[in-house]
Amino acid sequence: MKRFIVALLISQICFSCSGQEKRKPIGETEFQKEMNAKFKDASTSPLTKKGLKEFKGLDFFPVNDKFKVVAKLTKTPEAKVFNFPTTTSRIAKYKKYGVVSFTIDGKEFELDIYKSPNPTPGYRDYLFLPFLDKTNGKTSYRGGRFVEITTKDEQSDGTIIVDFNKAYNPYCAYSDRYSCPITPRDNSLDIAIEAGVMAYKK
Repeated sequence: MKRFIVALLISQICFSCSGQEKRKPIGETEFQKEMNAKFKDASTSPLTKKGLKEFKGLDFFPVNDKFKVVAKLTKTPEAKVFNFPTTTSRIAKYKKYGVVSFTIDGKEFELDIYKSPNPTPGYRDYLFLPFLDKTNGKTSYRGGRFVEITTKDEQSDGTIIVDFNKAYNPYCAYSDRYSCPITPRDNSLDIAIEAGVMAYKK
């Protein structure tokens, strides 16, 4: 009888461990794990019902340190709030926060970075960096990708960390029910940013 109880306990422990293994977050980095967890959760996922049912995890480019750059931030405090076009008739409001300048593979690049004048609760420090690059329509979403940065990423020397390994697709890449900001053509990079989330295969 004692042997039976011991065997039963061992089997329950093994089953419990197996269940925890199945629930282990998908991804190599915290960003990837958080993204996959959000997409797998029906309450936060932008996927359609069919997409959610078939979801096995997002595709990411390999993490590459060269795409995590220390950029010079030139702020534009006098910039005015303007209408930012979206994929629908909705007009988003943004203000140009500044320009980030950086170097990758010896080439210099710059992008405009924006901030919402009326951020929702919890997003007061968030900055918006949309960009296009040479992977669009091939290995990444054709409409460009976004990088989420916060003012807390600013350094005392006037620089800011921009990690393209955290680049993600707008929700319009996953479902037509969303209204997404359209990436300005001026924010095009003449380089393939093979980092972050890849194109979604529907």
